[in-house]
Amino acid sequence: MKKNEICYIVIVAVIGVSLLLGFAEEVFGLGLGQFAWVAHWGSSPVALALGFAFALLLGKAFPTFNKTMSKKLLQYSVIGLGFGMNVNKALASGSEGMLFTVVSVFGTLALGWFFGRKLLKVDSQTSYLLSSGTAICGGSAIAAVGPVIKAKAESMSVALGVVFVLNGIALFLFPSIGDALGMTMKQFGMWAAIAIHDTSSVVGAGAAYDQMHPELVASQGVSALEVATTIKLMRALWIVVLALVTPFFFRSSLAKAGGESKPWYSCVPRFIIWFIVAIIFNTYILSNASLIGEGAASAGGEFSSAINKLAKHLITLSLFFIGASLTRETLRSVGIRPLIQGVLLWISISCISLAYIFWVG
Repeated sequence: MKKNEICYIVIVAVIGVSLLLGFAEEVFGLGLGQFAWVAHWGSSPVALALGFAFALLLGKAFPTFNKTMSKKLLQYSVIGLGFGMNVNKALASGSEGMLFTVVSVFGTLALGWFFGRKLLKVDSQTSYLLSSGTAICGGSAIAAVGPVIKAKAESMSVALGVVFVLNGIALFLFPSIGDALGMTMKQFGMWAAIAIHDTSSVVGAGAAYDQMHPELVASQGVSALEVATTIKLMRALWIVVLALVTPFFFRSSLAKAGGESKPWYSCVPRFIIWFIVAIIFNTYILSNASLIGEGAASAGGEFSSAINKLAKHLITLSLFFIGASLTRETLRSVGIRPLIQGVLLWISISCISLAYIFWVG
């Protein structure tokens, strides 16, 4: 076994043990005494930083396993977060940003076209993929739209690379900016959901902000993680709309390529559906005393709380796997012009959405 593989296993084991102890402390009241720090050092930024450092210093280790875990573990964790949410609150959180969601999605596509095609002369596929990823949900949108426009592997790789790099930066930068600006849990959650690309980084940033301000979570009665996750996943449903309108923008190239485009319904990530199912099940079954009785509803509430807390710990672990995916090859494959487009678009959307949030708030 190679040294980097041994190091990888050790880091995963150490983070895993720390998170497991933290979960046992929260759910079962495990007393750790003077060793309580062991259960609390493994925060979201630390896990991501360890992943980045490992990938850049030691390279890839167990690439297939790491890729699977970075994707699947996060998705299962997001589903678990659904057990800690209520349908009525979720609809309220999602509907508040609906108008701005519509404007921001199509505004981002228009800005991406200007920056990419007119200003920087990036090829049409890469430019559109970058714009789609920034407008909705990063890698998921790129993965969904790519087959629709028959995107080349090179275009997909470059777009995903740019989004991945900016996601990592956002995960570190956004909580600090939110803290400096004195943002509320609701404001930060909404901003992160709109301005950060991938669900993984949105969730990570929300969790990090909660960890920075536990007193605000208690006093405001809502967490940045809850708001950010809900709005981001509601925005992710726009993948369906994007998949439907995209072929109209690429009529000529699709006609030349021939073949049928990917059905719109296959573009909706399954974990989003299960996340919604989890919220509905928690609201109308597990917490419904009139349906299952007071005792069962109380037990159901404890079960939901435990699943929700486990999901938050698993999110932290998934961030290590995400960080460990960022290799030197990924950075080199990005290229300068697509990177400039991605940065310009990201900064524009971040500033516009931030101004909007403070203006309406």
